[in-house]
Amino acid sequence: MTSTRYEGDTWDLASSVGATATMVAAARAVATRADRPLIDDPYAEPLVRAVGVEFLSRLAAGEVEPADLNDVHDGVTGSAGAMSRMVDNMAVRTKFFDEFFLGATRGGIRQAVILASGLDARAYRLPWPAGTVVYEVDQPEVIEFKGRTLAELGAAPTAERRVVAIDLRDDWPAAFRAAGFDPAQPTAWSAEGLLGYLPPEAQDRLLDTITELCAPGSRLATESAPNPEPGDEDKMREHMQHITERWRAHGFDLDMAGLVYFGDRNEPVAYLGDRGWDLSAVTLRELFDHNGIAPFEDDEMRMGDMLYVSGTLKN
Repeated sequence: MTSTRYEGDTWDLASSVGATATMVAAARAVATRADRPLIDDPYAEPLVRAVGVEFLSRLAAGEVEPADLNDVHDGVTGSAGAMSRMVDNMAVRTKFFDEFFLGATRGGIRQAVILASGLDARAYRLPWPAGTVVYEVDQPEVIEFKGRTLAELGAAPTAERRVVAIDLRDDWPAAFRAAGFDPAQPTAWSAEGLLGYLPPEAQDRLLDTITELCAPGSRLATESAPNPEPGDEDKMREHMQHITERWRAHGFDLDMAGLVYFGDRNEPVAYLGDRGWDLSAVTLRELFDHNGIAPFEDDEMRMGDMLYVSGTLKN
């Protein structure tokens, strides 16, 4: 399963970047079973199980507890690298994007786009208003697998779901229009768990393209990590290698450091602010506090500074 990114690479839900979508879904399954859950994703566990990665299936089913995967250095409530904190992170992240879409529809928006949708089941589980069209974009194998698996589970979308099976590195705006997307209509866009898997220049192109496709009043939500300070990149690679080795001990072989792109990149609030967007940001640390989750004891990787961004394209 180990894979390093390269130009034109592809994946399914058990390999490369696709496996991170399955990992995130496993974390959503765990978060859904919490005593006081912040989210409810009944499709997360069966989707993970259908992918067939044994370790993630056991994690999603509760046969492996995230806390059992923490190492002795993770502390009582856990460092930013603790497996149990990954579940906390995904719970607040999922809630943030859920609330973003629900807020957009309350504001009258009836066209939504989920970029790099992976195993995201929002088109099936959110209470979309009548007349809402939800576009899901991802690699063809990912799109086909999720649609087929959810149909076999008897699940039905709660909005009009339109899929765009294409790599975001290709001419996806043309594929969008072919699927019926209306750029003259205000749209709610999510780029969740996506930007770090793009080179910095590709991130800018994506944000520029979204802006070009947006009517005034459109909304966008995404997240961004803080730019590295001197020495941060080496520490981050070491941190990711540590997590990789911990997972490998349980039979899950995924080289996280080989999947992301390091280096400085534009921060979305400022970058998009120069292009007509009015955006605000909240840190992961603030989201933890707002949702009653204990802060990181050890956050040398600055995970608490992760920004969750949302806002509107001005008239």
